[in-house]
Amino acid sequence: MSIQEPAGVAVRAVTDMGAGDRAAFDATMHPDAVNREAHAEPPNCRGVGPEAFWASALWLRAAFPDLRHEPHVAVVDGELVVVHATMSGTHRGPFVVYDAAGRVEQVFAPTGKTFAVTQTHWFRMRDGLCAEHWANRDDLGMGQQLGWFPPSPRYLWQCAQAKRAAQRAESGSR
Repeated sequence: MSIQEPAGVAVRAVTDMGAGDRAAFDATMHPDAVNREAHAEPPNCRGVGPEAFWASALWLRAAFPDLRHEPHVAVVDGELVVVHATMSGTHRGPFVVYDAAGRVEQVFAPTGKTFAVTQTHWFRMRDGLCAEHWANRDDLGMGQQLGWFPPSPRYLWQCAQAKRAAQRAESGSR
């Protein structure tokens, strides 16, 4: 795929989530950027700007340290850029989901399994940077590949243990 502005900025925003290069990632985000998908993420992901988006990257990589996005196509329509990509990784750490109040709601214990699912990321651009983000994801497909669904009794117990540990860690950080 040929990467051109503004599509190139949006593609870099997606691929840099897993790459771990903070400076490169920050260079794609508007200071007032809003992630419309952060409602189930930790509270520090729900703010605005590069810091909140970077917190989302760290949250994902805590569960999937080898996280990567392979972009397939980017389409520009005015101030919108749509990036269709495959997200893949290995489930090595707990995947923690948060409720509306920012409390631990569910934890998926690490399975060591790999996944690859397609996603579509929508960006509203401002001043040549990503200012707003939405996504369409295949969460069910990811969960099935990782062994989350249907859960075995043993896996349910592992998730309950992981949730207790996450709640203890959250209580200790307050």
